[in-house]
Amino acid sequence: MLGVVFGVAVVVAAVAVGDTVWHGVVERGNALAFGVLVAVGELARWGGAEDREAAPLGAAGALAYALLGEVAGRPTHHGALQVVAIVVAGTLVGCIPHVARGKGASLDHVTRRVLTVAFAAVCFQPLYNEGVLAGWFGDGAYYALLIVGLLVLTALCDAVLAAAMAHARTRWPFGPLLRDELRAMLGIGSAVCATGAVMALAVAVAGLWALPLISLPLLLTQLAFRRYAVVKATYRQTITSLARATEIAGYTPHGHARRVAALSRAVGRDLGLSQPDLSVLEYAALMHDIGQLSLVDPVAEGATAALPPAQQRRIALLGGAVVRQTGVDTQVAVVVERQADPYREQPLIARIVRTANAYDEMAREQGPQGPLRALESLRLATGRDYQPEVVEALARVVGTPGLSLGSVG
Repeated sequence: MLGVVFGVAVVVAAVAVGDTVWHGVVERGNALAFGVLVAVGELARWGGAEDREAAPLGAAGALAYALLGEVAGRPTHHGALQVVAIVVAGTLVGCIPHVARGKGASLDHVTRRVLTVAFAAVCFQPLYNEGVLAGWFGDGAYYALLIVGLLVLTALCDAVLAAAMAHARTRWPFGPLLRDELRAMLGIGSAVCATGAVMALAVAVAGLWALPLISLPLLLTQLAFRRYAVVKATYRQTITSLARATEIAGYTPHGHARRVAALSRAVGRDLGLSQPDLSVLEYAALMHDIGQLSLVDPVAEGATAALPPAQQRRIALLGGAVVRQTGVDTQVAVVVERQADPYREQPLIARIVRTANAYDEMAREQGPQGPLRALESLRLATGRDYQPEVVEALARVVGTPGLSLGSVG
């Protein structure tokens, strides 16, 4: 499927650029202004390929140009193909410095930008240039509602496209992926849509001078998101460092917490957990052994499964108490505290951590055949110690080629 999507994007971009070069650029001043805006938005991008919208200013400018019908009261005459061509050119120019530093936009990002802008432009430009929209909606409040409605529809299509591409790439369930994309629309996505609508309407009245004025609030919003991302990354690094305390003290094997966290997150994805639940799952998996610091003598290889149930519960409760002192979400502490509970009494996140932890311990202890034997042991214990659905999700995850369990933190 990804090949088809990429192919469609390439064809659309090639046709748009070819048509624009052949017939020439209509209203070059407008095209230059919006092309520069898209390029500046890409230059100011933040984050990386994993961010849903790392260049919100570029996205807003591209959508505004797709829905532009007038400039300072004068009708525009550019078509949908020119919109796509200018956006492609601006995006590629803005990506050059990032590519030089090895941090260019992902292929998914560029593909989605081309297809969503093409969708918006095709929905608006032909009808506007033929005068159909003016006859239906006039130029008052209904016209503004039309612009907002088209932007919302475009955002929904982009969310579906993003979820479908992620599903094709990872084979994670489509429903939860789409839910996460729709939830993200309430954040930076809503700011992009609002700015795109205001840009198109403001330029129609005030001209191109409105572009820098309308761009400023989104730039400030982008700065706030960048700072939030830095704080979140620092917070995650702090938790990862704290989780390594048991390794440094000799209570658990090196890399155990990171492997369990990566494995737990992959299993959670397979089971369709939402993004907030995945964050709780990852943090709980990183810190699930922190209670072992209360032991006078470390348990061999950090495997607490052989300890008496009372001691297991004590370690879990002490671990939860430590987690609460860090200021982490209380849900993380609850998951850590309930690691020693019977699995039927545990929340799903705790069941996932328990299963991933047991798998890592068993696979490590049983040599080259460890992974297969660990899965067999877990399956034999389903219904008693582990939830069958979680074990089967784990089996699917570890059977996925190219899975990396050392990338967390």
